[in-house]
Amino acid sequence: MRSVPRAVAGYVRSAPGTYVWLAVLFVTTVALHHMSPRFETEFLRQRSTNLHELSEHPVRVLVASAMWIAGGRWLPYAVLYTVFHAQAERRLGTPRWLAVCAAAHVLATLISEGALLWGIRRGVVPDSAVDTLDVGVSYALAGVVGVLTWCVPRPWRYGYAAAALGFFAVPLATGRTFTDLGHFTAVLIGLACRPLAAGTGTGAGGGAGRTRIPKETRAAGRR
Repeated sequence: MRSVPRAVAGYVRSAPGTYVWLAVLFVTTVALHHMSPRFETEFLRQRSTNLHELSEHPVRVLVASAMWIAGGRWLPYAVLYTVFHAQAERRLGTPRWLAVCAAAHVLATLISEGALLWGIRRGVVPDSAVDTLDVGVSYALAGVVGVLTWCVPRPWRYGYAAAALGFFAVPLATGRTFTDLGHFTAVLIGLACRPLAAGTGTGAGGGAGRTRIPKETRAAGRR
């Protein structure tokens, strides 16, 4: 039992970006719980990647929107971050993991909001949709789910990819909201980030490549 806290601390240290981000989300979620519903809505709208804010403050809202969770439920994200983000950061390394998160968050946001703008101009969506509340970290999460495909050994990789695509494709086919489009786009972006996952997967035979330990190599040389 004494080794459990040490193991947990080691796991957290192996994915620093994931758990710093999660800590920020914890603080902002606590802050939301101290706001009145009316103030919370307006507060989040100013940090939302809706069409109005993107046209006025694109960089600010793209960053700020990834620091808040609409709905105020932090614990489910703690689980999801541990299962997906931490694994991706450990396998890809912090810089490449962060690049996948940024690409999925930014590109999926721009594509989904672009589709929303198209709908407004075609008269399919009301003009009031320019102020739609759109904050959260789910696009980055979907992108990480996608890129982890290349870390799964064959033949399980294909089942994982099918499950990930199906999970995001079904809501898009049935609901067809701009957020459904954003999530599906994000998982595709994650899949397209295969070069960033180079060297993290397994060989064609499905067996993980063995990491050489210097001490082991020297011992082999003496034999």
